[in-house]
Amino acid sequence: MSDIGIFVSVVLTVISAATPLLFAATGELVAEKSGVLNLGVEGMMLVGAVTGFAVTTVSGSATLGIVCAALAAGGMALLFGFITLTLLANQVATGLALTLFGVGLSSVVGQSFVGTPVDALPKLAVPGLAAIPVLGPILFEHDALIYLSVIMVAAVAWFLYRTRAGLVLRAVGDSHEAAHAIGHPVIRVRYLAVLFGGAMAGLGGAFLSLSYTPMWGENMTAGRGWIALALVVFATWRPARVLLGAYLFGGVTILQLHAQGVGIEIPSQVLSMLPYLVTILVLVLISRDQAKVRLNAPACIGKVFHPST
Repeated sequence: MSDIGIFVSVVLTVISAATPLLFAATGELVAEKSGVLNLGVEGMMLVGAVTGFAVTTVSGSATLGIVCAALAAGGMALLFGFITLTLLANQVATGLALTLFGVGLSSVVGQSFVGTPVDALPKLAVPGLAAIPVLGPILFEHDALIYLSVIMVAAVAWFLYRTRAGLVLRAVGDSHEAAHAIGHPVIRVRYLAVLFGGAMAGLGGAFLSLSYTPMWGENMTAGRGWIALALVVFATWRPARVLLGAYLFGGVTILQLHAQGVGIEIPSQVLSMLPYLVTILVLVLISRDQAKVRLNAPACIGKVFHPST
């Protein structure tokens, strides 16, 4: 394979590795912008992955599998919303419980599907543009979920900063009491944001089981939900930076594979830890600039809202 062919192959691998992170982080960004911290992303991704795979295997329709993956993870998010927004439970504890529940539920549901193969999502080449050397395969020859992940980032950016509904959502996240005082439905806005975050996590999980590694395996997210949570902080709650950060972390994720391929003498266990070590390092570096974090972080994130106040 030529040097150009190797370059294209590496970039395509990075894009694939980044896509589940991009879905999950974009959804979590919207939830956090509304003032809700959902630590159950990992569990929702797993439920989305197993649901998408199971429905696709049984029905033969990948489209139906993807839709059901988003709905199943959205159902998990609805459960989280009911516990935290209606029953006013602690968001951190509930999110952790949701992840544990998702891990167990996905293992039970997917037990009979372990080792069952499924056809990967087909590539959708853009006529004419896909034939462009180098750029064509990199930009215009992907499956539907990869295109959708980038479109959703652009749509979220437009929604948050160019629409009245986005302004209301940001207002709820910055000061739920003030938003409530002027008549905005704080709980409804947060429910919708949490549901959107769950659906996006489900799409990220579906991409893993239907495209990235078209098969089902227990705990196949391998911590990607936690990386997505860190990615939102890394991006300082801005969609464009989420896009860049996802591809950066995707590159780090596949670095271990290429390092082993070229024979670098580093224990495989250390290479496997690399994405998570980078995540910790990034969070440490960001935490040093508290002024910037406070400037961009939703002021009411993780705080319980009492509608009677």
